Amino acid sequence: MSASFDRRGLMLVLSSPSGAGKTTLSRRLLEQDENLWMSVSVTTRPQRPGEVPGTDYRFVTPDEFQAMVRDGALLEHARVFGHDYGTPRAAVEESLARGHDVLFDIDWQGAQQVTQAAREDVVKVFILPPSTEELERRLKTRAQDSAEVVAGRMARAADEMTHWPEYDYVIVNDDAARATAQLAAILAAARLERGRQRDLSDFVDRLTRR
Repeated sequence: MSASFDRRGLMLVLSSPSGAGKTTLSRRLLEQDENLWMSVSVTTRPQRPGEVPGTDYRFVTPDEFQAMVRDGALLEHARVFGHDYGTPRAAVEESLARGHDVLFDIDWQGAQQVTQAAREDVVKVFILPPSTEELERRLKTRAQDSAEVVAGRMARAADEMTHWPEYDYVIVNDDAARATAQLAAILAAARLERGRQRDLSDFVDRLTRR
């Protein structure tokens, strides 16, 4: 019989330049891990085709967003490409307390704020594209943005990628299946960190008691 220990949940933060594939990797990881819950961000940007309110994002007005900021209801928030994004605090803290892990798909600004708020709970992974050419191809292929917006995202990507040293792990997403397996391995290892296992000390005491 294997030992199982009560533990506090962790926050698995994924960041990348737009188009590097973190959303695809997030969905793959969620499909294979029943103890991983996706943090649903609030945003002021318009809903895109195929997005489901409450599943992909919670879409709010600028006034509603600012009220959440004033009330301290957001764990992190940032303005990206003219729109506001943020993570509701209460749902995340409740999940962590119950021992459930929470997955974040946020940019480096949000990752910095989450780290400042709860460093011991955070595991950060930066996703890199295999090349700038492939990044541009992916942005154009998804056909959700105008040529002007794609150009803006490419210009921003170079700056975003300079933040990779701030992360615990870095994955180059040249193959989605392999990158998902690497993410799963990181998550499995993080769950076994000594400090996360609440009952480990008592267990070892019992083992060593004579």
